[in-house]
Amino acid sequence: MTEATFDKPFPALTPAQRYHLEVFGYVVIEETLSADEVGQLLEAVYRLKRGLCQLENPLADGARFNNAYLLKNVPNHHFIGNILESDPAITAYATHPRLVSMAEELMACEARIVEMNAHVNSRVPEDAKSGSPRYRFHRGTDIPFGGHVQGGLFHCNFVKTLTNLTDLSPEDGGTVVIAGSHKVDVPQDDLIELAYQDPSLIHQVVAPAGSTLLFSETLIHATGQIRSDKERVIIITGYGAPMFPYWDKGELSDDFREQIPEQLTTLFHGKAHWGRSPRYRTLAEAADARPFAMGDWNDRPTPDDQ
Repeated sequence: MTEATFDKPFPALTPAQRYHLEVFGYVVIEETLSADEVGQLLEAVYRLKRGLCQLENPLADGARFNNAYLLKNVPNHHFIGNILESDPAITAYATHPRLVSMAEELMACEARIVEMNAHVNSRVPEDAKSGSPRYRFHRGTDIPFGGHVQGGLFHCNFVKTLTNLTDLSPEDGGTVVIAGSHKVDVPQDDLIELAYQDPSLIHQVVAPAGSTLLFSETLIHATGQIRSDKERVIIITGYGAPMFPYWDKGELSDDFREQIPEQLTTLFHGKAHWGRSPRYRTLAEAADARPFAMGDWNDRPTPDDQ
């Protein structure tokens, strides 16, 4: 196993959590963040939303607020992109040692942050509160390119950590996935039709605030339908293999780049060559249970500092 560039747990998942991830293509780890950390992130996301909504053109081709922009700007949905350097708490989330290690465990290699965004959305008034919803199902990468198996476990070179900053009940629009679709290489539309025929194949995230959904981007997934009157707030980091580009419609600012410590170079900048630094675990390995707080993003100790 390649040595970690900064101190983080490995494996990050228990054998049961890794098995759930293997079977279904996702796992929900409840309360990965403390209540205080959730509060910091909620404040940061709402500050971003307020700042962007005051701009004449907050979209990607307009002005930026803390280098962030709106991918979607409608009354019931604010989709905020390029948020990686927008607030120290948000950067701390993206570099959280446990969350990065969770991503690396599914990827089986060193991670590079390739995108980061947040959603603040609420129920669309015309959406029915009953009946069978339809979703905008999609994949982020195809199975032959994105996936491989080593040691009997599936891995994907593009993964996401999605943390809900508000409680998600069955009515609150948690992410929905087609369970097991991450490894089934048949036409996507065929699997979606099967899932609508048997809704038990569609799993929805129901979890307290501060819980994290880890999933492979080969998994077919979508935003759930909000049927309650509550606002849903989530924050998402996309991680790719280190040779992947940063694709969030904008480079990091020079001021931010100057703050990046050496041990986080690969996490932020990747590597301009084929060198993924393989990281594999067996299903029987116990999780590294050391506690890690969100902390300060630019003060991540190296393993040698511990």
